[in-house]
Amino acid sequence: MVTVRYEIVEHDGGWAYKVQDVLSETYPSHDAALKAANDAAARQTLAGTTDGIVYQDEQGRWHEELADGRDRPATRVVDEPSA
Repeated sequence: MVTVRYEIVEHDGGWAYKVQDVLSETYPSHDAALKAANDAAARQTLAGTTDGIVYQDEQGRWHEELADGRDRPATRVVDEPSA
């Protein structure tokens, strides 16, 4: 199972959460960034509706798939310095 990791980091004079290489907006405090990360992580696990999706891959090819709205990743909020 895939686990999406939300990491709390200092960013742009404040705090943010990061998922892989993508940063959230900047929050004025560590606590605000932590709350936002926990909220986002909780929403990520909520089931949605099963629906068709269309996307383009890195080679420019288009794909159509049926996305199961119940197939949600696990999430983890990490609030510690990276090693």
